[in-house]
Amino acid sequence: MTLKTFHSLAALVLAVAAGTSFASGQHAGGHGGDAIGKPGVAAKATRTVRIDMTDAMRFTPASIAVKQGETVRFIVKNSGQLKHEMVLGTVQELKEHYEVMKKHPEMEHADDNMVTVAPGQTGEIVWQFTQAGKIDFACLQPGHYDAGMKGAIQVAAKDRHAGHQH
Repeated sequence: MTLKTFHSLAALVLAVAAGTSFASGQHAGGHGGDAIGKPGVAAKATRTVRIDMTDAMRFTPASIAVKQGETVRFIVKNSGQLKHEMVLGTVQELKEHYEVMKKHPEMEHADDNMVTVAPGQTGEIVWQFTQAGKIDFACLQPGHYDAGMKGAIQVAAKDRHAGHQH
């Protein structure tokens, strides 16, 4: 399946599930737009977080804390013998994308909010966290999400009073 075909299929699935159009300015893949942040610029990354993916269907660490506005470089290593991926999104987006992946396991895709990593290899995601709250991540390879291969990023709100005195 080509990326264009996937995006068309994903758009159809998401439109039917949500019952709405994509007038919000998101691309056809529906990967959350500003709700989860936006692709970061590597040169502006303030820190690097290393994440390990294993065939025990776990991310280490599975819980990450960042600050609103921060750009983070995630170095994602696959220590297992199976293909794994890290996909950032809302729980709803991840579940919808996972259902598509289960029906089309051979599907290859690449968006800025995800990285697919072959066994023994390393990949990266550079992401800017624009909104406070919780952002989820998961491996959407068939069977992996159901086995518990997921985690969360807590984005702490900016302190609006930092830098000045009362």
